[in-house]
Order: sequence, then structure tokens, then C-alpha cells
Amino acid sequence: MATIDIRRSHKMSLKVAKAAVERVVKGIAKEHSITHEWSGNQVNFDRSGVKGHIAVAKNEVHVRVELGFLMGAFKSAIEREINSQLDKYVP
Repeated sequence: MATIDIRRSHKMSLKVAKAAVERVVKGIAKEHSITHEWSGNQVNFDRSGVKGHIAVAKNEVHVRVELGFLMGAFKSAIEREINSQLDKYVP
């Protein structure tokens, strides 16, 4: 099982950071049929072969994604997409 682990610092308020992460998740979810749900300051998401979360803290966003065997082959592309979305919404 492949794992993606990304930490991104930010200087936004928690509320603004959560809104930014929501835009990231919605963009990825729409494109890749991923379901997601918030639990406090963490959004959990999954679909066949992909499971993970994005935790929003005062000064950091932490993305952790576990990829199943078949999805592991796309780890680099998935990681690039996540970083691209973070670059766009979490400066």
C-alpha cells in the first residue's frame, strides 16, 4: 500500500483554512468520484482504492492518503494533483 503524506503550513485563520480545504476536496472529489465528510477540523474521504483525510490546524494542513495496490501505480500523479490544488487554495 502506497501512502501520500503532505504537510503545508499556512497563515490563514482556521475558518478560512477549512474553507480553502473544502474547495480542494470538492475539486478533487468532482473529478475523481470521491466521497467526503467533515468531522471537526478533519475531512475524511474515500473511494475504491483510495482512503485518507485532510486535517486543518491553526498553522498547518496535513494531507494523508492511503492508496490501494492498483492506485499505488498512480501515486506520483495523485500527489501532483493534490499539491496543485493546495498551491491554488492554501497559499
